[in-house]
Amino acid sequence: MSSGLNAQQHAAVRHVDGPCLVLAGAGSGKTRVITAKIAHLIEQCGYEPKNIAALTFTNKAALEMRERVAKLLQAPGQAKQLTVSTFHSLGVQILRREAVSVGLKERFSIMDSDDCFSIVQDLAVTTDKALIRRLQHQISLWKNALLSPDQALGQAQDEQQAQAARVYRNYVATLASYQSVDFDDLIRLPVELFQSDEAARDRWQRRLRYLLIDEYQDTNTCQYELLKLLVTGLGKKPMFTAVGDDDQAIYAWRGATIDNLNNLQQDFPELKLIKLEQNYRSSNRILNAANAVIGNNPKVFEKSLWSEHGMGDPVQVVAMDDDEAEADQVAVLLSVHKFERRARFSDYAVLYRGNHQSRLLEKALRRERIPYVMSGGQSFFDRAEIKDIVAYLRLIANGDDDPAFIRAVTTPRRGVGQATLEVLGEFSRQWNCSLFEAAYKGGIEARLGDRQLTPLREFCEFIQQLEARASRADQVSGGDHAGAVLDDMMKAIDYEQYLYNAFDDKQAQEKWQNILDFTGWLKEKGRGGAQGESEERSLLELTQMVALMSMLEGRDEEPDAVRLSTLHAAKGLEFGHVFMVGVEEGILPHKGDPDAPPESFAQRIEEERRLMYVGITRAQRSLTITWCKQRKRARDSTPCEPSRFIEEMRLAEGNALLPDEAPITPQDRLANLKALLQKPKAA
Repeated sequence: MSSGLNAQQHAAVRHVDGPCLVLAGAGSGKTRVITAKIAHLIEQCGYEPKNIAALTFTNKAALEMRERVAKLLQAPGQAKQLTVSTFHSLGVQILRREAVSVGLKERFSIMDSDDCFSIVQDLAVTTDKALIRRLQHQISLWKNALLSPDQALGQAQDEQQAQAARVYRNYVATLASYQSVDFDDLIRLPVELFQSDEAARDRWQRRLRYLLIDEYQDTNTCQYELLKLLVTGLGKKPMFTAVGDDDQAIYAWRGATIDNLNNLQQDFPELKLIKLEQNYRSSNRILNAANAVIGNNPKVFEKSLWSEHGMGDPVQVVAMDDDEAEADQVAVLLSVHKFERRARFSDYAVLYRGNHQSRLLEKALRRERIPYVMSGGQSFFDRAEIKDIVAYLRLIANGDDDPAFIRAVTTPRRGVGQATLEVLGEFSRQWNCSLFEAAYKGGIEARLGDRQLTPLREFCEFIQQLEARASRADQVSGGDHAGAVLDDMMKAIDYEQYLYNAFDDKQAQEKWQNILDFTGWLKEKGRGGAQGESEERSLLELTQMVALMSMLEGRDEEPDAVRLSTLHAAKGLEFGHVFMVGVEEGILPHKGDPDAPPESFAQRIEEERRLMYVGITRAQRSLTITWCKQRKRARDSTPCEPSRFIEEMRLAEGNALLPDEAPITPQDRLANLKALLQKPKAA
């Protein structure tokens, strides 16, 4: 088979005559298929790279995909012309070019989660953080389901839901007044545009002639609608390939719907279905366990993973006395296993259902001097010092961005206090304008004295000067000029001195180094110097790009450390040896809402089973599953039962699971380590 593809992979690459769904099981080489198909479209089918878009869900996945395509192409430079991005990044491209049509100016801002939290907090008139987060989540679900505020209000079943819908309505109006969007708008607004503006839809259909969608099972209603709008029309066949796996659909809680797999068959009757069932990751005992568990779910499509890696080690199930013993013994078992296998720490992962389970594990690993890293830690862009600088960039790009205005004018402090901001806020509401504009409204002098107004207007004039420079530079070239504006801004605000005044020397030095890393990275992006990128970016484009990032796209080597991760965060990763802990009723599957209707309960169990499947299929060579006989809840100990999924695993034909074992005692541990030290080294 050409390029080392198996028969099914080859068929998926070669099918270009209409819509195609590639049902790609865990570890079956889906990224290889996508990248090979892009190369095939360019080199064998005559597609221009600029007319191909590959969409995925993380910046890291998009970067890896572009790099792999470049290695496959005879002219690697063609990869730079592809659209390889997240759904949200594509949404930004569309909105940047169609801003006027959706009621935005080109210099719109993208609000992050913290900004949106503050807006909802003000609108809901509450300090209850849990309530605010629930409202945020509900608003996100409504947007992803393409429900307007009026529709949400019309569907409200009680006053609480009606109140949430009213907050939603005011939230949408507030974002519009700020000339801003949130992450959900980046897809919702292009969908609404294409539904109502045939000319705009035609422009983008002609530009993006072939679409490839990765992790299709994670799409929500809004994303699926965007796909349909981009591929139907122009009197031609829909040209796209969706790659996904219904058995790994674990994001219903954030709006993803497995119904999109069924909808593909209904909306595109000519859909070609190709299954990838050969697993290149795991041994067959691990795959048998995974198949046995997921076989209890109703199937959208039937499939069963298999491997040429042999049977492998039996899956181990270990019962622990309690959660402290579980953490201690996992650390011991991991140490012994690593010593026996002569493995690296980075070959191991400890996976769990919820973040709260990591605390005892971290303590045990530190006690055993086992290095570890956490998945889902603080994003580089979530650091306070980075957000401070980004606030200035956002304000330069969009003077109507009130949250950015408040952060920038107060960091570093420049004589504009809370009292001044309160008066400015009242004035902006009175005139229905931004805080920036309110600083120059007639009558403000009667509300603020010279001591308050002078530093406020000096700040506004400083931002206006930077904005004028950025606009002139953007029209000339982009990147290097944007970098010069950035350098001058940093010098003018004297942020380094602010850090040393506000923090001790060590903290200030760390924070300033983060700033240097950030501005250096930003200038490289502006020059188009990053791998796989060719065009310079303006300051506006850089600012909008930063709003989409969740972490620096560094390519540093992973440290030699055990990975601690939730099951959700581990999706897409693989490890030589995996420990899954806390596999008990009430944890996995999670207990959920006890008052939920029966159909909701059944759907939840199905998703939890898919989460178990994802965890099992992260393992390549060995899998150890632990559960506790009792677990501490506050000061009390509560009896626990093994997860129903463990029993489902035991039913795997030919999969001799090792029985539950008693915890290893300290004496056993010492004896094991002594025995290992006495073992002769392998030849």
